[in-house]
Amino acid sequence: MASFDNDLGSFLIVIRPARLAAALILPLIGFAFGHSAKATQSERPNILIILTDDTGYGEYGFQGNKQIPTPHIDSIAASGVKFTQGYVSGPYCSPTRAGLLTGRYQTRFGHEFNSTAQQSGLKLDEKTIAEYLKSEGYATCAIGKWHLGNREEFRPYNRGFDEFFGTLANTPFYHPTNFIDTRKGREIRPVDDDKFYTTLEYANRAADWLGKNKSNSWFLYLPFNAQHAPLQAPQEYLDKFAHITDEKRRYFAAMMAAKDDAVGIVLNKIKAMDQEKNTIVFFLADNGGPTQQTTSNNGPLRGFKATTWEGGVRVPFCVKWPAKLPAGKTYDKPVIQLDILPTILAAVGAKTQPAKTLDGVDLVPYLTGTKSEKPHEKLFWRFGQQWAVRSGDWKLVNARGGSGGAELYDLAADISESKDLAKEKPEIVEKLRAEYAAWNAEQAPPSVPDQPATAKKKAANKKGAAKKKAAAKSTS
Repeated sequence: MASFDNDLGSFLIVIRPARLAAALILPLIGFAFGHSAKATQSERPNILIILTDDTGYGEYGFQGNKQIPTPHIDSIAASGVKFTQGYVSGPYCSPTRAGLLTGRYQTRFGHEFNSTAQQSGLKLDEKTIAEYLKSEGYATCAIGKWHLGNREEFRPYNRGFDEFFGTLANTPFYHPTNFIDTRKGREIRPVDDDKFYTTLEYANRAADWLGKNKSNSWFLYLPFNAQHAPLQAPQEYLDKFAHITDEKRRYFAAMMAAKDDAVGIVLNKIKAMDQEKNTIVFFLADNGGPTQQTTSNNGPLRGFKATTWEGGVRVPFCVKWPAKLPAGKTYDKPVIQLDILPTILAAVGAKTQPAKTLDGVDLVPYLTGTKSEKPHEKLFWRFGQQWAVRSGDWKLVNARGGSGGAELYDLAADISESKDLAKEKPEIVEKLRAEYAAWNAEQAPPSVPDQPATAKKKAANKKGAAKKKAAAKSTS
């Protein structure tokens, strides 16, 4: 099978149309326990986390994209709170997921690179959102791209999820590799259906699972592999964007439209179950977009995926909880995906408290106005030789494509990181250096060395060339 581990690679493939019909499952009615289940449901919120891949800060209608309609996704921001300074703690796939599910900087436990997921996985002594909620009696399900370890002990069903339907790592959208459906077993199984398109099938399974768990308090983690390469889309979505002449952009737009429909399937199911009001929905991307590879638009931000510039770590991010949060609010203070876990634990009134220090905060008091200060005065990033610290509106950053040294930016006046003030403000540079050094001293070394996909490809090519050379000698 072909491997698609290259996080920055891109492929263009024409694919047959996919099925779009949502799975409409009749609610399960627990006669004997109906009253108590209903009472529990009314008191504790349900939780939905939608994570998208490689999207870019400037995409989606709620982020200003007028080229690609995304009404279902936009409805989350319209019904809740949009973050203009929403961050992730990692500039690409696996580290962001490790931070999201634990509520802790992933560098605290060495999960710094994608190679951690490829060679081991999310450390077993780190507790996930699913494990917390499972201990609170929630039904839990993960549907989509896992990317936190391939080996048995690291798989979702051993990390707090009752059910898993998806892939262990990066994959094509048709005939996905490393695919597991725990309803059929825990083994990796091939997907032979030529019409199976991950984005829409993930939504259909999500709707089905929600219907089966209507009488439970539930947590659904839905990490789509869209918009990650390879660029693949059903023909009916490509036809909608026939006017876009750039082929890559047309595929990207088609993938976005399919993803929006998929989100609509899930949101409509929740609404049909009459659970919309007391369901918390988080929507965010795992990192900035890799523009050159997929045409993803990072808006006014500098940099891309796999960099510590704003374009690598500031992402589309919104949340809605109609029962508690205001609708149509824009929140301009910095937040980070590490806040999701503590927000959820507070919302459900979790009895089990974390044994390890969380780096996020409960966002609800800030979003309702109970607290007026910033949720975070400081945020940090470490990604190999790249690093950054944000303190207030100042950001000190050393990133790929920069000068090679630490650069200082005032994000309040310069969101694009275009004017380096390091020479003009040496006292601020030293202050932020000290803050970063103190934080960095608390972090663990990488548990696995970085092995970029390009390096793996070179190694594979070198190995292949050596085999060919040996074969040529044996026949000469």
